[in-house]
Amino acid sequence: MPIASPEVYAEMIDRAKAGRFAYPAINVTSSQTLNAALRGFAEAESDGIVQVSTGGAEFLSGSTVKDMVIGARALAEYAHVVAEKYDINIALHTDHCPKDKLDGFMKPLVAISQERVAKGLEPLFQSHMWDGSAVPLDENLRIAVELLEQTAKARTILEIEIGVVGGEEDGVANEINEKLYTTPEDVLKTAEALGIGENGRYLLAATFGNVHGVYKPGNVKLRPSILKEIQDAVGAKYNKDKPFDLVFHGGSGSLLSEIREALDYGVVKMNVDTDTQYAFTRPIVDHVFKNYDGVLKIDGEVGNKKAYDPRAYGKSAEAGMAQRVVTACQDLRSAGTKIK
Repeated sequence: MPIASPEVYAEMIDRAKAGRFAYPAINVTSSQTLNAALRGFAEAESDGIVQVSTGGAEFLSGSTVKDMVIGARALAEYAHVVAEKYDINIALHTDHCPKDKLDGFMKPLVAISQERVAKGLEPLFQSHMWDGSAVPLDENLRIAVELLEQTAKARTILEIEIGVVGGEEDGVANEINEKLYTTPEDVLKTAEALGIGENGRYLLAATFGNVHGVYKPGNVKLRPSILKEIQDAVGAKYNKDKPFDLVFHGGSGSLLSEIREALDYGVVKMNVDTDTQYAFTRPIVDHVFKNYDGVLKIDGEVGNKKAYDPRAYGKSAEAGMAQRVVTACQDLRSAGTKIK
């Protein structure tokens, strides 16, 4: 199937919310990690989301080019071609975009999709994330209102973040403190500013103790009940059950019971990056250790071309990451739910 159309993406989100499951949103940084994500979703028989961050997009453009828009466009164009060979639906998403990168990343990509839509084509990406967690809430929402208008014109979905995710990702670091917990007052302001879908669809990354990075299970102090509180608060005012389509950021180290509880409260997307990075790299390390004198030309020898051919370890890396994607689909209950 091709990359999900706006209608199919909306159906994916609606099905996830109704079925109390979520799609893993897999960060990729290359065509190979993209292929691993697609393979994993296909093996799990799950539709899914593939996303690229500002740093990932810059890396994709080449270490001497360092152009986030070029890298993101290249990934998306490649994905539109290779995804056709899989019997699943894949949505393309751009991850955390802070205020200082809006003009150099998200806005140009939204403009590209607007141009495509004006020509009768599908948008290049299906959703984009505005990360306003580093600015005051009023400013965050003011910018979100402007962006929502633009994403709606591009037939794409906006993702916003209310509250702060702790830890570090792509050079953006936040302290671990009470700001990690979104309040009902925060989301009531959000609904007042953005509406609850009538002004354009958006996803809400509300925080409930989420932390980016590597943590052992149990070390992240999550309070999923916060998600229920904010859904109830806004739902009561607007007479709508679970009005928000929620996103779970910083899930590494979370207990499965906490993840599953969050799904019950309306989480439809969960970002997965740290764990899949490790799953991709671990087989490469294993290959190098087991073929040390083959991947290196030691003591004047010639090495073993079959050992240092990037395909030799690349296949193992792809398989390792794909299996972690399958696990993510199982954890999030999306396995076996693909749209027929």
